[in-house]
Amino acid sequence: MAQVLIRDLDDQTLKRLKKRAADNYRSLQRELRAIITRTASRTSVWDRLKRRPVGNSSKQEIDAYIRAERESWHGSF
Repeated sequence: MAQVLIRDLDDQTLKRLKKRAADNYRSLQRELRAIITRTASRTSVWDRLKRRPVGNSSKQEIDAYIRAERESWHGSF
């Protein structure tokens, strides 16, 4: 397995990550691995839109789709 080093992480971010790890009953390392793995496996909204037939979609439909995608992210971070 590869290793990654993250430098210059601000104290407040580290504090929030440690709290999140504790809330999920995980070590910090295991929580970070879960976050990175889940995030890297996602398809971007833009990739989904490119695959979707947008020729007949209105701007409002596309905006609603993007908004729904963004809202779905809030529960997973």
